[in-house]
Order: sequence, then structure tokens, then C-alpha cells
Amino acid sequence: MISRLDLRADALAEFPSGAALRALLPRADFDVSAALDKVRPICEDVHHRGDAALIEYAARFDGVELRQVRVPAEALRQALAELDPQVRAALEESIRRARIVHRAQRRTTERTEVAPGGFVTEKWVPVDRVGLYAPGGRSVYPSSVVMDAVPAQEAGVPSIALASPAQKDFGGLPHPTILAACALLGIDEVYAAGGATAVAMFAHGTESCPPADMVAGPGNIWVAAAKRYFTGKIGIDSEAGPTEIAILADATADPVHVAADLISQAEHDPLAAAVLVTDSPELADAVDKELEPQVRAARHREERIAPALAGKQSATVLVDSVEDGLAVVNAYGAEHLEIQTADAAALAERVRNAGAVFVGPFSPVSLGDYAAGSNHVLPTGGCACHSSGLSVQSFLRGIHIVDYTRDALAEITHHVVTLAEAEDLPAHGSALKARFGWKVPTV
Repeated sequence: MISRLDLRADALAEFPSGAALRALLPRADFDVSAALDKVRPICEDVHHRGDAALIEYAARFDGVELRQVRVPAEALRQALAELDPQVRAALEESIRRARIVHRAQRRTTERTEVAPGGFVTEKWVPVDRVGLYAPGGRSVYPSSVVMDAVPAQEAGVPSIALASPAQKDFGGLPHPTILAACALLGIDEVYAAGGATAVAMFAHGTESCPPADMVAGPGNIWVAAAKRYFTGKIGIDSEAGPTEIAILADATADPVHVAADLISQAEHDPLAAAVLVTDSPELADAVDKELEPQVRAARHREERIAPALAGKQSATVLVDSVEDGLAVVNAYGAEHLEIQTADAAALAERVRNAGAVFVGPFSPVSLGDYAAGSNHVLPTGGCACHSSGLSVQSFLRGIHIVDYTRDALAEITHHVVTLAEAEDLPAHGSALKARFGWKVPTV
């Protein structure tokens, strides 16, 4: 069901760099560049025709006839009123825990005295308006509403809108659990728009939706391609690809847990990646035995799980030692990394590349998907080697405020003039000399 990649017997020595090793490891095919050619005309159509284009694409892609794109306030209230009480309680707890973690991420203004009378202050300002995206294709993701909205709210973003695909089964509205989650979070500006059309709506603005400064949230390849298309016009959080789980495990790991956790992420999509890295062939064999019955027990999700586990993006990687396994997972840069080893906490401290790390047998990825307090919008495709998951910081901009006195400027002018002349930009130096009668002050 899941292939094996044997990196034992000094095989790692052939791949000394992280990039070379990363290229050897399994990964899903996810060609955003090819998708870009298909989303470009859609995005420009939304630019020129606004809501009319959104309504037309909802009919073409989602099979619904919309009268308007914005979700009426009454639909939000009704969705919350009709929400299953247990689901409501779970969402409320997820929101509560996410707020605790993300509130602690808030940045404070720092004023630094560089020299007597010379100050640089860094203040943090939220973006003015953000458009959030909650997927609604194969599954419904109210948890993504929480993960998108809480950091934006805790950052202090004054204007927050959310889009999710129109659903034929719900009269052209987004899924009612999505709407209920928005109502719980106090988000009352919600649009029935999906995929690239939603990103284009936020980027260009339409009759019903003002343009946003930034778009954030997970989505399919069309969302990723649209984000790439608009990079430079608006801010984006990331180009999310298929979900990934990597598990670094030794002989102390429980194969039942390992198999269940691999399956939990394979459940998302046939392109989802599930990678086990272990120095124990016995554990690998035991996990293989566990996978088949657990996949069969997954009911109607088997059609996603089986191809995900069997795909080129998934594998069991055999290594000689846990130390080698750490090198492999650092090269892989997983979206989600579980460590199920005898010294899991110590190894977690040495992880350099991962979207989020889950330590020990009682911190499964599924906990982070819903209610750990962490964020589940995380870098995929190896991007964890240079990017972070969604956080309060994603919605903040740092602005430097420079405030020097006359004496402080006089003290540094000769250095500025010297550097300006070294770069053959004498007017830069002259801008300072003009303040001192065109002479370089001596201090």
C-alpha cells in the first residue's frame, strides 16, 4: 500500500546538501505554473465584469444559480441557530484555544536609541483589509475559518471578509457550518465564491466586495495559482499545496498510532503525502500491517486514502539511525512533523524545517488541525525551509520611524557623506550637508 525508500548503508552520504536530499524524497506533483495559464483569463474576467462574472462562474463550476454573491446576514444568523450544539461547543473551544496562542504573538512597539539623540522606533501596523478563504470542495472546513480569522483578528485587522464556494445542496450558499463559524467569530462579510474567482474578487474588488490588501487561507491548486497571479498586487500568505505528514519514529512507537496518523492526513486528498521515516524495519512492517484494516475501516474516505498512500508522494523511508532520520525530516521540511521516538522532546528542539512539530504519542497532527491552539495553515511542498505558518505576524507590517536631533545628525554626517560618495551618489550626502551650511560638521 505504501512504498519504501531505503536510505541505509551510507546512502545519505551521496546527498550531503538539504536540497539534494529533498529532491530524492517523495513529493506530490503540483504544477502551479500550468494552472496559472487557466486561471489568468478567469481573474481578468472578474476584473472587467465583477459580480456578473462571479455569478456566471458559480453556475459553471459549482452548478448553482446565484442572485447575489454576498451572503445575507440572516443566513449567518440562521446557520448559527441551527448548528448542532456539540459542533458549536467544539468550535467555541477551538476558537478559545487559538485566541490564547495567537494573542501571545502580538508584537510591541520598540524604540531604540542608536546614539545620543538618535532614535529608531519599529511599530507594527495591521493590514487594512484582508480577504480570507475557506475551502469547500471535497470536505467542509469550519476549522480553517477559525485558523484564518483568529490571527487576523488578534493582529487588529479592521476589515475582514471571507469567501467559500457556493454549495448546490444549500441553495447556493457556502456550507452552513462555514457560515456558523463565521457568525461565532463575528465575521459578517461573507461571500459565496470559490477557487480563483474568490481570490480575483478580493484582489480587484467588485460591486459588492471592496478590494482587499491581502488574501490568506488554504485552497486547491486554482487558489494557489490565483495567489501567484496576484502576487505584487496584493499580499498573500502562501501557495498551499496538498497536505503532508511526516512521522519520525523509532522502535518505541506504536504502529497503531503511526498508521492512524498517516491515514488521518491521507484522508484529505488523493495527492496528500504520508511519509514515515524510521530506523526500525520491524516498525515499518508493523505499520504496513496496520494500514490495510484501518483504511478499510475509513468508510467512504477509502477512495482518497488508498491512492494517497500508494502515490509517489508517500513512502516509508528506512534509515540507519534516528540521527539520520532527523537529517531526512529536516531536508523534507514537512507541513506537519510528528516525532514518536524515545527522546521526542529533545529531537523536536533540533528540528529546523517543519510547519509544525507534534511531540510524542499524545500530540497527533489531528489535534493541531482542530484544537491544539496552534494554526493549521502551514507551508507545504518543502517551503517550511523558508516560510512559516499563518500567524498574527502574517497580518502585520513593521514600520521604522527615524527621529534624530540636530546634534545626532551632525555626529553621523561625515559617515553618510563618505558612503554616498563611495556609491557615486553625492546628492545623498549633500542632503545632509545642506543642513549644516554645506559643510561636513566636525564632532
